[in-house]
Amino acid sequence: MALTADLTLLDGGRKLPLVEDFYTIQGEGYHSGKPAYFIRLGGCDVGCSWCDAKYTWNPKLYPPTDVETVVARAASCAAQAIVITGGEPLIYPLGELTARLRERGLEIFLETSGSHPFSGVFDWVCLSPKRRQPPLDEAFGRADELKVIVESEEDFAWAELNAARVGKRCMLYLQPEWSVAERMMPAIVEYAKAHPRWNISIQTHKYMHIP
Repeated sequence: MALTADLTLLDGGRKLPLVEDFYTIQGEGYHSGKPAYFIRLGGCDVGCSWCDAKYTWNPKLYPPTDVETVVARAASCAAQAIVITGGEPLIYPLGELTARLRERGLEIFLETSGSHPFSGVFDWVCLSPKRRQPPLDEAFGRADELKVIVESEEDFAWAELNAARVGKRCMLYLQPEWSVAERMMPAIVEYAKAHPRWNISIQTHKYMHIP
């Protein structure tokens, strides 16, 4: 499985392997319900079995796209919020992309597993840690939001391990893995009630039938 694009073709981040970019409603976590323009990059070396975006894993399917082209489309959108996601976007140098977006006065949110070094400047970082490739130390200090995917009750302990490492102001979310959401929701509800610093996130975009 190809994991990353050929960095020599990215011109220091002036080009990135774009899977898709589109205007929608943020469906998860703290900003759920917020209109936002999504920029989805290809390439991931985490490889979660339940990933709902496996089509993004191989970046060779997505030729490098000029950042200015993407920024122009994002800036023409009614929303002033941008979500950079993947795949795992931190595989790539994001400084050029975020600089161009900030020049347009856009608010920038990042969705990441935290498994690669940070680049770029963000207004909000959603850290979603994965067991297969845990976050780097720096990711915990950068997180504004910790979103832990819950597939089984064993994941509550994993959630607490990660929560112990983020800052005091970081928002905490438990989100059921979609394929087991109905089965796991009662346990998640009871856990959140017993540990009220945790909030529950659900994938509302799937109920709205939007990307």
